[in-house]
Amino acid sequence: MSLQRTADYKSGLFFYCLFALVSITLLLFAGGFTTSIKAGMAFLDWPLSNGSINPEGWLSESDKFAEHSHRLLGMQIGLISIGLVIWTQIKEQRAWVRNLALLLLGIVVFQGLLGGGRVVFDQLNTETDHNLVAQTFAVAHACGAMLVLTILVSLTLASSKKWIGGSFNFSGTHPSGPSYKSLKQLAWIAYLMTFIQILMGAIMRHADAGLAIARFPLANQHSLVPSFWNFGISIHFAHRVGALILTIILVYYCIRLFKYKAVHKFFFRTPILISAILSIQIYLGALTIWTVKNPYSATMHHLVGAFLLATIWGTTFILGYKKTSE
Repeated sequence: MSLQRTADYKSGLFFYCLFALVSITLLLFAGGFTTSIKAGMAFLDWPLSNGSINPEGWLSESDKFAEHSHRLLGMQIGLISIGLVIWTQIKEQRAWVRNLALLLLGIVVFQGLLGGGRVVFDQLNTETDHNLVAQTFAVAHACGAMLVLTILVSLTLASSKKWIGGSFNFSGTHPSGPSYKSLKQLAWIAYLMTFIQILMGAIMRHADAGLAIARFPLANQHSLVPSFWNFGISIHFAHRVGALILTIILVYYCIRLFKYKAVHKFFFRTPILISAILSIQIYLGALTIWTVKNPYSATMHHLVGAFLLATIWGTTFILGYKKTSE
């Protein structure tokens, strides 16, 4: 077996990255569902569950099944990340791809520690009169998962045949002036605003404020704005306002992308995909309120939000494409 590093297309690495994306999708669903049914403290210890890797009752009790499945899938992502580091260090010539795999592993390890901190510092273990520390760990854990997803999307695109073959290099056929430069800047704004919206959603979920405003689209019988304010209502309302702002930004972003549809089919298909995911996400957010926070609606709202972030990051990554073998 040749151990020579090359920058050519490796089908095995590409499909391994696709497998990693499927795995993190399952992990995100498990994590979201665990939060939705409030099963995050089904086990009071960490990293083991009730002192075991195969705790009694985890296959028959829903809260234990949700939490332990989440832990096992997290372990799987850790193993996958180790595999990516080994594979790229041995076979990948591009230094930035190797470094990206190392960064992925580092964040995944840190993610595990954040998840553990959420359990260890919970008030059920610390016996404090508040749960702010554990909630902070939980929110950071949720955001860290989005960073892992972002890096996996980057690695998957970078290992694809189209990327290596130069199909995403628009510099030869696309204007590189101020208009295209501003499009790339808009892509970054869209990604960052989506990430901030997910952050606010995570704070809302872990503060148990998903139904702090129990109506949609109105906040009460006669107004879009709540008549009473506390932290839960404030973060919930901020999430709604953020959704409106993000929708405007993404619609504008899609229009700007579509403007260049004659250059490459990427500019035709991507706006359609973003628009479809955004529409589903808005509906799921409303459905979560209308169904009084049905755990499956809430979890799918969380998961589709991750899909939206991944899609927007994919476009941002491709728009910033620069072919290199270094």
